[in-house]
Amino acid sequence: MKKVLLMIIAASFLMLESCTNKKEMELEKIIKEVEEQIIPLRKVAAEASWDGSITGDPADFQRYSEASMKMTEVFSDKVVFNKLKALKESGKIEDPILKRELDVLYDSYLSNQADTALLNLIIEKESALEMKYSEFRAIYKGKPINDNKVEEILQKSTNNRDLEEVWRAHKAIGDVVAEDVLEIVRLRNKVAHELGFDNYHTMSLKLSGQDPQEISALFDELDEMTRDGFAALKDEMDEKFSKRYRLPKEKLMPWHYQNRFFQEAPNLYPVELDKYYKGKDLEALTTDFYKSLGMDVESIMKRSDLYPKEKKNQHAYCTDIDGEGDVRVLCNIAQNEQWMSTMLHEFGHAVYALGHDCPENPYILRDAAHTFTTEAVAMLFERLSRNPEWMQLNLGISEQEKNKIKEDCFKSYRLQQLVFSRWTQVVYRFEKEMYANPEQDLNKLWWDIVEKYQMMRRPEGRNSPDWASKIHIALYPCYYHNYQLGALLAAQFQHFIVTNITRTGDMKYDCYTENPKVIGTWLQEYVFKPGMRYEWNDMIEQATGEKLTAKYYKMLFVE
Repeated sequence: MKKVLLMIIAASFLMLESCTNKKEMELEKIIKEVEEQIIPLRKVAAEASWDGSITGDPADFQRYSEASMKMTEVFSDKVVFNKLKALKESGKIEDPILKRELDVLYDSYLSNQADTALLNLIIEKESALEMKYSEFRAIYKGKPINDNKVEEILQKSTNNRDLEEVWRAHKAIGDVVAEDVLEIVRLRNKVAHELGFDNYHTMSLKLSGQDPQEISALFDELDEMTRDGFAALKDEMDEKFSKRYRLPKEKLMPWHYQNRFFQEAPNLYPVELDKYYKGKDLEALTTDFYKSLGMDVESIMKRSDLYPKEKKNQHAYCTDIDGEGDVRVLCNIAQNEQWMSTMLHEFGHAVYALGHDCPENPYILRDAAHTFTTEAVAMLFERLSRNPEWMQLNLGISEQEKNKIKEDCFKSYRLQQLVFSRWTQVVYRFEKEMYANPEQDLNKLWWDIVEKYQMMRRPEGRNSPDWASKIHIALYPCYYHNYQLGALLAAQFQHFIVTNITRTGDMKYDCYTENPKVIGTWLQEYVFKPGMRYEWNDMIEQATGEKLTAKYYKMLFVE
């Protein structure tokens, strides 16, 4: 009897295993069929978007729209979605990699289960809107100028009328695009409602693996953490600018803070960082630095487009064209510290992309664990442009010069972190409220939030869609909070590196140059190569021994 019972149990296990294997085989078949459709479309769309960013040619944007619509058609297939849903609910997928592929693919299909015509309409309108942003140039003193020139005037001029004129000239893009942006916001919300979410903001966070309530709680914590320190620095700033612009503190306006959005730190300290980069080859500096860490970026550099052109997108980004190593960077280099920082930032994204585009990773999982984890890597490296140790090793400044600027360099970077943190509060909270109610007075909402978190006065009587002058709100929605999460994780990475790899214990000034263990061993093995194999917090815990925490950011920039 005992022998018969054991045979029955064994047979049951075999049947269960067979059922599981059958489900896994079914999933593998679906994945293969999806990849056969998506891989060529992704490449066409990415190349068309890249070409359009450089040329501004409507034909390129049209190619991008068409390929994107075809991808939407693939992911909106309800038959495939229902199969994925059934597999997910069956609980029969036991292989951890297959299970992760299922989760990622399911979310991709879920976000496209709204009406296809509606999804295609959004793509068309986003493509047309991107072209408007690419083509826009501020008209200053009767002539068109690019964003680099706008920034230069805001940073260097002390003429109050010129500062106001160039600031208003840049903000004019808001009037050009605001109605288009608002129409797309309504359409995105319509998609979210069709899929059972209260609005697009909530949907975006949830489908990216984030809990909206947890993110809001974290931003409340960061607000409390940074408010007093920022207020003290802002008062110091206002004292200096009151003298610089010969105005009472209460008369200082947004155009006096040396940046289009007050998202970058103004020049508050004596160190003039730009002079160290004048006449320098930023391409070579970037290439040599990453090479010293054991990462060859020359192939990326050759495929990239790095200098301003007429009608070219004026921003900066990194793109992974095919998931197979064709990684490119777009910049608009000028010889200053900001663009050195940007180059280090974007090539941080690039080395991450190269790392996860490896044959060991299934195609579906060849991406960062989360968008904010690649931002963390980019931020880890961007800060080196104002690190005096890095400047000595890479720019050749003297020991005396390094020691002379050391304290002010860190003060300027701490200022940058706090200024940017308050700016991320603005964008996060504005988008959250805008998607909750796009019919409210958004112009007023924008300035209410700016005044509260950036402590900057709105121009008297101003009632313009200044919120629409920020391209991220229009074309990269519900993303900006990831920059702040990236800043938290960058500090966590920094702490791990100086404690366990370089072992200097120097959170402020360690710069990793000529230390291939940083990328070549640790980052490559624990952050880049895993791609999306793990949930983002699991990846962070495996890499650093802890889940995401704000304590190292606080240790470095607040305490």
